[in-house]
Amino acid sequence: MADFDVVLRGGAVIDGTGAPRFDADVGIEGQRIAAIGDLSGARGRVDLDVGGHIVAPGFIDAHTHDDRYLMQNPLMPAKLSQGVTTVVTGNCGISLAPWCATPGQTVPPPLDLLGEDASAFRYTVFGDYLDALERAMPAVNAACLVGHTTLRVAVMDRLDRAATDAEIGAMQALLRDAMVAGARGMSTGAAYPAAMPAPTDEMSRVASAMRGFGGVHASHIRDEGDRVCDAIDEAVTIGAAAEAGTVVSHHKLIGPKNHGRSVETLGHLSQAMRHHCVGLDCYPYQAGSTILRKDRLAVSSRVIVTRSQPHPEYAGQDLDAIAAQMGLSPEDAVDALQPAGAIYFLMDEADVRRILAFPQTMIGSDGLPHDPVPHPRLWGTFPRVLGHYSRDVGLFPLETAVHKMSGLTARHFGLEGRGVLAEGNYADITVFDAARIIDTATFEQPVAQAAGIVCVLVNGELAWRDGAATGARAGAVLRRRPAA
Repeated sequence: MADFDVVLRGGAVIDGTGAPRFDADVGIEGQRIAAIGDLSGARGRVDLDVGGHIVAPGFIDAHTHDDRYLMQNPLMPAKLSQGVTTVVTGNCGISLAPWCATPGQTVPPPLDLLGEDASAFRYTVFGDYLDALERAMPAVNAACLVGHTTLRVAVMDRLDRAATDAEIGAMQALLRDAMVAGARGMSTGAAYPAAMPAPTDEMSRVASAMRGFGGVHASHIRDEGDRVCDAIDEAVTIGAAAEAGTVVSHHKLIGPKNHGRSVETLGHLSQAMRHHCVGLDCYPYQAGSTILRKDRLAVSSRVIVTRSQPHPEYAGQDLDAIAAQMGLSPEDAVDALQPAGAIYFLMDEADVRRILAFPQTMIGSDGLPHDPVPHPRLWGTFPRVLGHYSRDVGLFPLETAVHKMSGLTARHFGLEGRGVLAEGNYADITVFDAARIIDTATFEQPVAQAAGIVCVLVNGELAWRDGAATGARAGAVLRRRPAA
């Protein structure tokens, strides 16, 4: 008779705390880790020899737009294939709920980053979305935020102005209801036109509905260029109004004029951390991706179109080449392609490395799964950190890399029992080959599985093995527990 449901035997354990690796077997019973140590005298119903490999906590993607992807493709290949077992959704002020679009209604940018099908936006109550997500039985866990911009769309007749007191009250009620249902917090995205008119006071007052819930505020800050430090301060102010920790999303400096300023911004964040609970995440690339917009052209050395509703044939092509084919200026081509998305090359490698290496930086892919030709970060973020930046560049030890994508993230988002390999914790586990792990997705071929992922377990179930999903869909919606 087996002693455990699963035994991972002979691996080197990196537990997610940042501590040095150690050799040990891992025994799993049900959804949880039952033993870590010498299990040579024990047997598992499933007994896997992982000798020569790293046994790590399943990676937590701190920044995703997987709100709809979890239901559209519940096997989640883009995430499981790189070792991700938990995704944080609802970022950049954008969530699938609570907003119910009317039939035929156009999905306003940036909500269309979640897809242009208005019928997908059908949840007037956030708890209904969480219930639907549970019924979909995704293969990975989901921790869900409520988007401030989605709240604006739900209650306002126009988005080109600040909300009225009555509208702020309506947004507060929707947010409070979402927190009761188990939302993890709220995100803001004042960098986007749909939320730019929202002053700090509006976002702070809406966020104040989270008081007493122990939530988190994640912010795509208003300005990642010239006024970046002011924008960081605004994000921290909003978090303080909610009595919540703040996460500065995908921290970066855009445009040549601001290259090198990460020394300044990381110092600024360090000062903020002395007085508030503040974290940050980033992705390991010099290019970002979002909606196609004219104001990014001047600060980008290259622009690749990822999607265009009226011209899908141009997905994957450079904007300059598209403009030439159309006989238009790049600015006029932007208008002709709308609604559309793009990749922008606008960061400096030294800043990327400096931000990645900052001790408090988490890893978030910011992948856009509904783009026909997505940024490669959707499929490659975590293996790129482990293989390229940790192993090949030597930016930090493997133990630090794993901590940035597991234990550190679980702490900031309050994911109890996740992110650290310890007896009693949930058995979200990624086994990988430290010598082989690397991203294979490129800007030319962005949909490609990483190399070096041996197997992935989610809540004790083998979800990925030998380069393919097993079909197991054991993910859970990680609802926030009521405050004690």
